[in-house]
Amino acid sequence: MTVDTPGPGPSDDPADPADEGEEQDGGRERDGGREREPGPGDGLSDRDVAVLAVERRGWPGPGAKERAIRERLGISPTRYYQLLNALLDDPRALEHDPVTVNRLRRVRDERRERR
Repeated sequence: MTVDTPGPGPSDDPADPADEGEEQDGGRERDGGREREPGPGDGLSDRDVAVLAVERRGWPGPGAKERAIRERLGISPTRYYQLLNALLDDPRALEHDPVTVNRLRRVRDERRERR
């Protein structure tokens, strides 16, 4: 019978960022009070990356897009647009997909000016 001995814990490692006061919770990061799954190197959650991917694609009509939002993301179109609007103000989203974010910012600004 082999007994595994535990290795050094997080507090035993001097290079561990947890010792420097950074909050860690099973690989999740805190962002303005809400938890986010780390994304592929840019700090965006997988859901945020998926929202930008849906928006990047061209759609033949509104019905197809709303159906894809429900099927791919598992959220309502209303929630999708809330998330998308918040992403437009997130610098990480701009870094991840500058073409899409800048295009959507222009559209949003034009709509605001017309009101």
